[in-house]
Amino acid sequence: MATVTKDTMIGELLQINEDIAPLLLGIGMHCLGCPSSQMETIEEAAMVHGIEPDDLVGDINDFLENAS
Repeated sequence: MATVTKDTMIGELLQINEDIAPLLLGIGMHCLGCPSSQMETIEEAAMVHGIEPDDLVGDINDFLENAS
């Protein structure tokens, strides 16, 4: 199972498991298709959307753990 950190790029995250997209869209990250968002870290994306980065990383890792 892959584990992500705050430094994981959004583009890399979507390559790890593209099924993570609905989770991100559900918290307001509607810019997943934007080329510049692919080069943002999870931490940067969380901060732009007013989300605590550590909480988001925890949610993503929980999702990935349950997806495998």
